[in-house]
Amino acid sequence: MSADNQQVTTTYWAEYAWLDGTVEPGVALDVSADGRILAVGTGVTAPPPGAEPLRGLTIPGLANAHSHAFHRALRGTVQVGSGTFWTWRETMYQVASRLTPESYFALARAVYAEMALAGITCVGEFHYLHHDRDGRPYGDPNAMGGALIAAAAEAGIRLTLLDTCYLSSGFGREPERHQLRFSDGTAEAWAERAGRLHADEDGTVRLGAAVHSVRAVPARELGTVAQWAEERQAPLHVHLSEQPAENEACREAHGCTPAELLAEHGVTGPRTTAVHATHLTDGDIALLGGSSTGVCMCPTTERDLADGIGPAAAVRRAGSPLSLGSDSHAVIDLLEEARAMELDERLRTRSRGHWTAAQLLRAATEDGHRALGWPQTGRLEAGMLADFTTVALDSVRTAGPAARMATEAVVFAATAADVRHTVVNGTHVVRDGVHTTVPDVPGALADAIAAVHM
Repeated sequence: MSADNQQVTTTYWAEYAWLDGTVEPGVALDVSADGRILAVGTGVTAPPPGAEPLRGLTIPGLANAHSHAFHRALRGTVQVGSGTFWTWRETMYQVASRLTPESYFALARAVYAEMALAGITCVGEFHYLHHDRDGRPYGDPNAMGGALIAAAAEAGIRLTLLDTCYLSSGFGREPERHQLRFSDGTAEAWAERAGRLHADEDGTVRLGAAVHSVRAVPARELGTVAQWAEERQAPLHVHLSEQPAENEACREAHGCTPAELLAEHGVTGPRTTAVHATHLTDGDIALLGGSSTGVCMCPTTERDLADGIGPAAAVRRAGSPLSLGSDSHAVIDLLEEARAMELDERLRTRSRGHWTAAQLLRAATEDGHRALGWPQTGRLEAGMLADFTTVALDSVRTAGPAARMATEAVVFAATAADVRHTVVNGTHVVRDGVHTTVPDVPGALADAIAAVHM
């Protein structure tokens, strides 16, 4: 290997590794003290002396491009009875109303640790829970965002904090009681508060912006959020056309679709990611693709809420890069999100093979990291950040296929339970299926969720 041995602090030996879409046996990854891959050696038949062995298929770390950490407290409770997205939302508001910076830190720390166990090395947190329960700012106006930053640090994963502008309950309507703590009043006030956020010194946090939705940010305020992101060259995310009711209300208020309204006010573009994009017109698809606006699909949430199947294949053909998110955390499993995108499209079209396993895995890794502002991770190459995860090939789900089919076995059969190792910034965060700093993740989740429901 070509790396200067004096720079190498750790060598990881992968039994199999996914390199540029190909499964390679016996791969050595030399990692530097600052958490970068120095060299990738192939054809290494056994672990070099002192190397950390990774048994299974090692892939780039998974990127969860859309998360609402506090929604994890809804798992199970919202599965009783019937309803729609709108009835689910009322239960969500009740949970949101109970959180404090302290309880949010405990919950997010456990949720991010669960993500690490699932092989996720970076999360995009769509953060709109800003103020105290009555809408008044905390003494530290960014106490809730700070809790999320601290939680990600303790859980050992990268975070892109997408500070979200949320100002109204609908077109021309003031925030409702449960939404008061989401709102800064104006986009200018949002920008002033968000501008006081600071990333951490060790380089594992990035800051971005989000427009909650066209119904929650008046059209006259959209440009302020877009400009804030443009000035910082930061990621900009937005919930888009998640519900037909949103489209109908937008047409009534503005005479156009939500996508057209966003484009008119400078929100679309290569650094923008539209989340869900479930109910698009053909014109919307062409608009997003033509502007290289990304689309983040969240299939497990979209099916859990009965939202519908989004036109993922059509937006990809139009030119939109795709990423994946676990959103409401009905489950936290990016492998399930990846295969669900293909399987949902099969159900919709009654045909197979819209994406290869490699294309789905790329959406869950490299393209997800780019959507979150981390272009220097998502591939196992020299010079990239040393973020990777190892999935077992000998579990009841993955055993059997030939090694050359490991990508297909992982994408179409493995689950989060098959993740054996997660490495972030060159450091083992999950080793042999156990989190190294949060050893009892189920217990931490149970305690944090119980506190929220008290």
